[in-house]
Amino acid sequence: MRQLWILVSFLVLLGMVFSTLDGTLGRLKGTRAVEMPELVALVEKGNVTAITIRGATITATTKAGEKLTAVGPERSDHYVAWFTEHGVVPSFKRTEEQWVQLASVVLPSLLMVGVVVFLFRQMQAANGRAMSFGKSRARLQAQGGQKITFADVAGCDEAKQELEEVVLFLKDPQRFTRLGGRVPKGLLLMGGPGSGKTLLARAVAGEAGAPFFNLSGSEFVEMFVGVGASRVRDLFEQAKRQAPCIIFIDEIDAIGRNRGANVGGGHEEREQTLNQLLVEMDGFEPHDAIILVAATNRPDVLDPALLRPGRFDRRVVVPAPDLRGRVGILRVHAARSPLAPEVDIERIAKGTPGFSGADLASLVNEAALFAAREGKPHIEQLDLDRAKDKVSMGAERRSLVLTPEDRRRTATHEAGHAIVARFTPGCDPVNKITIVPRGFALGLTESLPEERHTESRSFRLAMLALLMGGRSAEEEVFGEQWSGAENDLQRATRLARAMVRVSGMSAALGPVAWGSHSDDDTPRFGGPDYSARTAERIDEEVRRLLDEAHDRAREVIRANRAALDAVVEALLETETVNGEEFERIVLAATPGLAAT
Repeated sequence: MRQLWILVSFLVLLGMVFSTLDGTLGRLKGTRAVEMPELVALVEKGNVTAITIRGATITATTKAGEKLTAVGPERSDHYVAWFTEHGVVPSFKRTEEQWVQLASVVLPSLLMVGVVVFLFRQMQAANGRAMSFGKSRARLQAQGGQKITFADVAGCDEAKQELEEVVLFLKDPQRFTRLGGRVPKGLLLMGGPGSGKTLLARAVAGEAGAPFFNLSGSEFVEMFVGVGASRVRDLFEQAKRQAPCIIFIDEIDAIGRNRGANVGGGHEEREQTLNQLLVEMDGFEPHDAIILVAATNRPDVLDPALLRPGRFDRRVVVPAPDLRGRVGILRVHAARSPLAPEVDIERIAKGTPGFSGADLASLVNEAALFAAREGKPHIEQLDLDRAKDKVSMGAERRSLVLTPEDRRRTATHEAGHAIVARFTPGCDPVNKITIVPRGFALGLTESLPEERHTESRSFRLAMLALLMGGRSAEEEVFGEQWSGAENDLQRATRLARAMVRVSGMSAALGPVAWGSHSDDDTPRFGGPDYSARTAERIDEEVRRLLDEAHDRAREVIRANRAALDAVVEALLETETVNGEEFERIVLAATPGLAAT
């Protein structure tokens, strides 16, 4: 293939050179050399129409169109006067144009030859990019070049422990081999986007001090057949020369998807790449000194052969950080920025459940930008609160001007959520209510959730009532339904369907998981795995749960209408009410209510 490309390129360039030469030398075609007497005789007979003198060379054009050249004395005034007397006025050209003519032939030729030589050298170079489709695109991180360590990673202690063994093996392999042990050949980091998988791999490189190859799974496959497998071979050949070393492949699901899952698709090239990777990881020539670390957020689509022992021996889960992990991540990022003494990191961490490491890094960065924009010497608590809202909900839309009616409806809607949360057992406490538009939302009611790894049926029923609180308040106050509750209804429907189909929290259908997905009734392949009658019963049970939640929310709103109206007026006045202010408003509007 390489030789064919070089031959084609050379022939094209050679044709360009000959076309240039032909254009230059073509001017000499049809020219005949004569002696001066013959040229003089033709002029006397009147057969010459034009004469050009260039130095000692005289070029004449006859009436028949023939060009004649003769050599005479250079710039002879006698000849010039004689030609003029016989009706042919000579024209003159500089002798230097011959060098221009020569350069127009030589320079393009040299340029074409230089291009051909460059292509040959690129083809022969080990890391050349031109014509090197089969070369690996991996980037080598040499020893000492990586500054990230495990101290820069927080929130995933178990994953760090798994990777520390890899680092220890690279530093002291005899510690394991003397007892007959061997380090895992492959480690698969599994976690959601932004959970810190790539950061962990960079920390391994920084801690181990060993050569570190990193690339993405999509860099293996190109439009040319066989390129992916060739790049895999080249990658491991480079790694063997640098062993012991680490190879990190990010987003390995780009080449590691289950073979045969896409019937009829043109995925043969990707499967060839995967086959070559399987052979390199655990084939006839094992590479004990090469450790492969890969990352993916779709482990469910990977080929089983890739996950068996001997290839990816360990699967390391990198989950979303818990409360302690979020505190650690915030402290790591806040160490690079000056914080005010009154900043409460734990309070921010409690208000960011479900945030990934990347989200928390963005939060601290946005807070620093807020503080810098206002010329503050350090980051204050208000900056962190504003940054949290921006990361989770989007930027404020102060330019969106709402009519007084829309503002009151939005305030009623958000106050309804807050009142239902306050008076429904099991709901998380309210942290903030705002009617400042953000993103696509016109307002927000934010709770301060507890750290939960599982959810009870009573908690989910309370969440259904909370989601129905905004719509119930609008119906109670305005006597009409509005479209502002669309997102609440979608979330409530998904939650109720998950309770019935996935969690078995319906007495009518029993402890059965009807299908494998909570968002829809259609699994990834094929139709639903239950009957049409069961589907009707699921719909009926979901409708019953939502109706009951709606009724509970209406009851709470009616029983606490005074508190609802007070919160609405406070929102219309200040636009934002925090948790402490909300509690004071509710206590003041509800005489005899004890704080709980």
